[in-house]
Amino acid sequence: MTAQSLILLALKASIVLSVFAIGLVSRVDDTLFLLRRPKLLLRSVVAINVVMPIVAAAMAWIFDLPEAVEMSLVALAVSPVPPVLPKKQVKAHGEPSYAIGLLVGAALVAILFVPVAVELVGLVFQLPVQMSPWPVAKLVFATALAPLLAGVIVRRLMPALAAQFARPVGHIANIVLVLCFLAVLVTALPAIADLFGSGAFWAVAGFIAIGLAVGHGLGGPDPQNRTVLALATATRHPGVAMAITSANFPGYREVLPAFLLYLLVGAVLAIPYVMWRKRTT
Repeated sequence: MTAQSLILLALKASIVLSVFAIGLVSRVDDTLFLLRRPKLLLRSVVAINVVMPIVAAAMAWIFDLPEAVEMSLVALAVSPVPPVLPKKQVKAHGEPSYAIGLLVGAALVAILFVPVAVELVGLVFQLPVQMSPWPVAKLVFATALAPLLAGVIVRRLMPALAAQFARPVGHIANIVLVLCFLAVLVTALPAIADLFGSGAFWAVAGFIAIGLAVGHGLGGPDPQNRTVLALATATRHPGVAMAITSANFPGYREVLPAFLLYLLVGAVLAIPYVMWRKRTT
């Protein structure tokens, strides 16, 4: 097994453990939170699955960006929220039940939305791209739905055990995630640095800033819901985005640095928003 394979395996394990830890402190009602609020569900779908793909397509169409950056922005725009996001949303004083419910809802919507969105992208940009629902379903089930539901079941059947292990499991997941990210970052750092001179930084930063603004605006009157939707709209699942690009452009290695640039810029730009929301909610 190569070093890259080990890193990817450790990354997947970290995500699964992190979502399992979230499930250990969640209730069944949390997973159904968004499905019971159709108006909030509609605003969430519009922000995540309608507005941001249009923004990404417009940026790719208008600006003279490297092809790898264009591909990464569009792939990220049609991807669901990442499984590790609810923890950040709760720390920013977002509504915990909405954060969990949005993770479940976005994962379910992605199974049908991602293949359709990829087909539309192909029509707009005249590219022979496609994505079957099955790979998306496997990915979101393995990294989001299954570990979350497993944690919820453990909490329901053995609440004392769930409370005892939730924090240690979360800590282990965070440590592994940081180590994996550093390992990948070190190997890809020169390629990421090359993107800064191509306008990629401003494109990625603009995409994230627009996502925060759109999600905050469509979050509704509840300030906690605004926080959750803002972070969800600006933060997407890199695993699904990479699956889209690898399925249609095998061996396209230049996309990985663009994804890493997105993760770095997203983490930095989220800091002032999170600090602001902590002070105002």
